[in-house]
Amino acid sequence: MPQHASAAEPSTTVPGAFHRLVDVPGGRIHLLEQGRGPLVLMIHGFPETSYSWRHQLPALAAAGYRAVAVDVRGYGRSSAPESVDAYRMTAHVADNVGVVHALGEETATVIGHDWGSSIATAGALMRPDVFTAAAMLSVPYAPWNPTRPTEGFARIGGDEEFYVSYFQRPGRAEAEIDPDVRGWLAGFYTSLSGDTMPPPGTPTPFFVPAGATMRDRFTGGALPSWLTEEELDVCGAEFARTGLTGGLNRYRNVDRDWEDLAVWEGARPTFPALFIGGALDSSTTWMADAIAAFPTTLPGLVSSHLLDGCGHWIQQERPAEVNALLTEWLRAVRP
Repeated sequence: MPQHASAAEPSTTVPGAFHRLVDVPGGRIHLLEQGRGPLVLMIHGFPETSYSWRHQLPALAAAGYRAVAVDVRGYGRSSAPESVDAYRMTAHVADNVGVVHALGEETATVIGHDWGSSIATAGALMRPDVFTAAAMLSVPYAPWNPTRPTEGFARIGGDEEFYVSYFQRPGRAEAEIDPDVRGWLAGFYTSLSGDTMPPPGTPTPFFVPAGATMRDRFTGGALPSWLTEEELDVCGAEFARTGLTGGLNRYRNVDRDWEDLAVWEGARPTFPALFIGGALDSSTTWMADAIAAFPTTLPGLVSSHLLDGCGHWIQQERPAEVNALLTEWLRAVRP
């Protein structure tokens, strides 16, 4: 398929940004774009869309960059293949390479959050000719290891089921989510946010008892301070239209990724990297060893930061701090 980008049209949800569709070899990717300058590609995680970068688009544009936030395949207006194995890591990296080229560029700096962080670092590892530097938000880089992921996740759960294991069977999580998509998103966002997450020692949605659902352990009450009802409406409407199968299929490829990426066992990527995590985020506490190992596993790391009192949704919970750190790093690696 020839790679090209449609004409840019003003976004109705992110003032100052424009949206467009670009053709890539694997289908179609929707993106939000703002600013001119060196290309910075932003990749969201689960369960979000390009809208999660609404605070970064204008900030990076003002700093002199062409800021682009994609809808990962399976999300928003991007293509959503039916086959589960179409969501393996290699396909996501290929999509992002296609976006760079469709926008008329040869290289990009890449920033990712949650699963987007893993996609970003995989891209910098697999295609260093295209992705020259990578920033990780919430989820740190971890090198390939010999444990099959589904086996490791099964052990983590113990007497309960770890959420990644819970997501493995197609249709199971969808049956929990689909009857009330907006409510499920509200519960998930609230349960992982620094100002509304359950207190230490409280059972979390990451572990599912036999016969229960993730929703059974969501935090109730008000939305987190960073999320308005109107912003939740935007997210809820988008996922009510598309469903979450595309996002869930990313989890259903962890073993395929493990097989595909085994060729990079022992790799020590040297791309200039940045890590920003929330001190209250389970992703950073579970992966504290990965962060501590950065001097060995990620020798190109420029800096690493943990934001006190911050949960998982870091670029939305602390936009000013994150924007400042991203801008400082970008000026160092891509002036």
